[in-house]
Amino acid sequence: MFSPKGILLSGTGTNRPSATLRRIEQGEIDGIQAFDELLVEELTLRESRRIKAALMMARLTTIKTLAGFDFAFQPSLDKNRIMALAELKFIERAEVVHLLGPPGTGKSHLATALAVEAVKAGKSVYFSTLADIIASLAKAEREGQLRERIRYLCRASLLVVDEIGYLPVVPGGGNLFFQLVNARYEKGAMILTSNRGFAEWGEVFGDPVVATALLDRLLHHAVVVQIEGSSYRLRQHADLVPEHVRSKALINPPPPPKKRGRPAGVKSTDHDPG
Repeated sequence: MFSPKGILLSGTGTNRPSATLRRIEQGEIDGIQAFDELLVEELTLRESRRIKAALMMARLTTIKTLAGFDFAFQPSLDKNRIMALAELKFIERAEVVHLLGPPGTGKSHLATALAVEAVKAGKSVYFSTLADIIASLAKAEREGQLRERIRYLCRASLLVVDEIGYLPVVPGGGNLFFQLVNARYEKGAMILTSNRGFAEWGEVFGDPVVATALLDRLLHHAVVVQIEGSSYRLRQHADLVPEHVRSKALINPPPPPKKRGRPAGVKSTDHDPG
């Protein structure tokens, strides 16, 4: 015989009766309704735990959402285009999304929000700054574990690399990053954020040859989103920012590289698509 009081919500971590159990005791709902509602509560709880664990695995310590992004503050940004990216088809196509713009324009917010959407959809995600990724690759190389580290970073359906161009890349770092990009090429999606134009990547990575090789892969199947606006963080102090900084022309992507292939001097992993 069905007994509402015998229903246990496993794994709740609390002895506090749920709202559903209180409604049962008060006679507001019958046993079948209660059973359905308790199942929904249990599934919601499990999904919440799954998402929380996946966010931790993705290294998403700060959670941002698309609902929390102020599109009105950045009128140059096409909201419909961003919401289309949130459908995550670019992950299925193993494309690279470039979010370009000066500091404070919402690049990291959007990258994080899209990563959160991917986690909610059950996709595996890994989020890191460029500096941290290169540091981890350099450490793995010193320990003779570079191949394994690259394999690990290739497991995620979506790799988010934040803050390209903010810090100088250590010598040899560009070559290490190229090996990772080359290993993921046409196999796994990426989101990259940068405050530097593609034409400046030779300076960013300290090697024009490596920069060309990177762009060759990263622009082949790419979506480029350029944000031309003011810093959201400085919106209350805009009058203190020099005019030439506020009105600075932003990041224009150069034409795609004409010829694919690995330039001389650039190392590769076992798989080299071109």
